[in-house]
Amino acid sequence: MSHLNSNPDTTTTGIAIETAATGIRQNKGDLIFRWLTTLCAFIILITILGIFLVLVANSTQSIDKFGLNFLVSDSWNPVKEDFGAASSIFGTLVSTLIAMVIAAPISIVIALLLVELVHPIVSRIVGTAIELLAAIPSIIFGMWGLFVFAPFMRNHIQPLLGDWLGFLPLFEGPPIGIGMLTAGIILALMILPFIAAFSRDVLNMVPAVIKESGYGIGSTTWEVTKNISLRYGMRGMIGAMFLGLGRAIGETMAVTFVIGNAHYLSASLFAPGNTIASTLANEFGEAVSEPLFRSVLIELGLILFLVTMFFQLLAHFWLKRLHKTMEEGA
Repeated sequence: MSHLNSNPDTTTTGIAIETAATGIRQNKGDLIFRWLTTLCAFIILITILGIFLVLVANSTQSIDKFGLNFLVSDSWNPVKEDFGAASSIFGTLVSTLIAMVIAAPISIVIALLLVELVHPIVSRIVGTAIELLAAIPSIIFGMWGLFVFAPFMRNHIQPLLGDWLGFLPLFEGPPIGIGMLTAGIILALMILPFIAAFSRDVLNMVPAVIKESGYGIGSTTWEVTKNISLRYGMRGMIGAMFLGLGRAIGETMAVTFVIGNAHYLSASLFAPGNTIASTLANEFGEAVSEPLFRSVLIELGLILFLVTMFFQLLAHFWLKRLHKTMEEGA
């Protein structure tokens, strides 16, 4: 009997020891996981800082020679070693703006259609097609744009715009097919599936019970969409737009094929132009043996890096303000 009575104490002690050992192992696991995730985060920060420092170090020669005038000059003469980034910056911003103006609203409408209106089977089919469109390489868009879309623009769209809106500086000039407008539309086709797919996923995350409550009190489909779905998913959709913006602002091959690659400023969207990425793609091979030319191109890369970082910071600031506004409104 005494032997039997001692077993509960022994068992309890063993359980306590085992529990303590398990807790120690869990604490070690949590500590390792914490340090591992922290290390990964710092690797990203160090990589970004390293890229920035390398770009600055290799563009020093260009910065010393041209200074801030490099940002506002549209000169581009490799023979005379006279360079300016204004035309490339202008082309980058204008083509990206055209792409976002076209792609953002169409993407949101497509996402709303797939989530709120069409049959689930149709939604899956169209959604798969959109994802396949996002998987097409950019060079394919560029080749299609050059051989198919640019002639269509030259023969139909640009003459029509010139006839109706030719009194505006934006639509002056001969219809040549390639140019800023064509590049912007090609970029819009490229980023549209990204924004639409992410916006669709965001809208699918709206709790069904909330929408059912809206329908239950007599709201129409548009009222539920406007007051519940769009309000609930606004932050995610804005994030999707900035993701598309990041894709458009740094796109290279597709733009290079259709933008014309001309280093001058023009108010007309029909005129050829260039972007920072297309300039780097076209001229870096020629600049390898010329230190100043190479430094100029690397400074263009630095400008593109800073512009991209600026838009990312703007996105985070905007999302933070939007979240605060929505909380105050609620």
